[in-house]
Amino acid sequence: EVLLQMHSVGICGSDVHYWQHGRIGDFVVKDPMVLGHEASGTVIKVGSGVTHLKPGDRVAIEPGVPREMDEFCKTGRYNLSPTIFFCATPPDDGNLCRYYKHSASYCYKLPDNVSFEEGALIEPLSVGIHACKRAGVTLGSKVFVSGSGPIGLVNVLVAKMMGAAAVVITDLSASRLQKAKEVGADFTIQVTNETPQEVASKVESLLGCMPEITVECTGVQACIQAGIYATRSGGTLVLVGLGPEMVTVPIVNAAVREVDIRGIFRYCNTWPVAIALLASKRINVKPLVTHRFPLEKALEAFETTKRGEGVKVMLKCDPTDHNP
Repeated sequence: EVLLQMHSVGICGSDVHYWQHGRIGDFVVKDPMVLGHEASGTVIKVGSGVTHLKPGDRVAIEPGVPREMDEFCKTGRYNLSPTIFFCATPPDDGNLCRYYKHSASYCYKLPDNVSFEEGALIEPLSVGIHACKRAGVTLGSKVFVSGSGPIGLVNVLVAKMMGAAAVVITDLSASRLQKAKEVGADFTIQVTNETPQEVASKVESLLGCMPEITVECTGVQACIQAGIYATRSGGTLVLVGLGPEMVTVPIVNAAVREVDIRGIFRYCNTWPVAIALLASKRINVKPLVTHRFPLEKALEAFETTKRGEGVKVMLKCDPTDHNP
């Protein structure tokens, strides 16, 4: 294990949800819990067996650490391990604090040209990497991203990076769609009260064809329905956003058109990929951060996220660091 002086911690929708509702599905907050799972910091102490890190190293933290070497770990899909430790998923504490202890294997050294803030953004970026890989985005893909929050945006970034020829994104908010344009979306659709079928046909007319791939980032029933209707026959719909447990969807439409529906659970094996992309400047996550607060103003930061202002709110945990 290593002890870290925390530096940058992003606030996620799930953090806000636990704070407001005390549960997400089967994960229920029963005791006080530290939030935060999008984080970076500086190593201040290393355990006896740790060789790849030393005090002073700047690291990005992968929040999910398997507790045992089970069949899922053996096949490289450790995110599916039922006993995994995960920051800020009850009952496991997160890392929104000054000092934090974590498994050394899940702390990744940041190159000098990758900032702490970018290091903290690897966590949301990883969701995009994992989702686009599960979706099979490749050279020339036409992609529909549903929802333009932080996760929709990282999926736009990653899909374009992986060779998508055109990406169309939907949202209710004009300002969020503007941000999507900034990070590389080719087309945006501001949804008002269209039916799922109408949304699907707008997607098709903008792309000039139905997309082979849809990445659904809202979890809203109508959006999942639109995702099925929009996806080209033989294509893939990846469900990233989580909403109610039971959702009514046109499953027969998907079945008879051979639309594959895939889920994702967080990510695995994405930190090295993300660090390589950031270090080589192949991907720019900096526009995602719109607000910064010191740890003392955490409540204000959470309120800002809850109101849906900006995109990504970042907390600064190191009081000695005066850089933006």
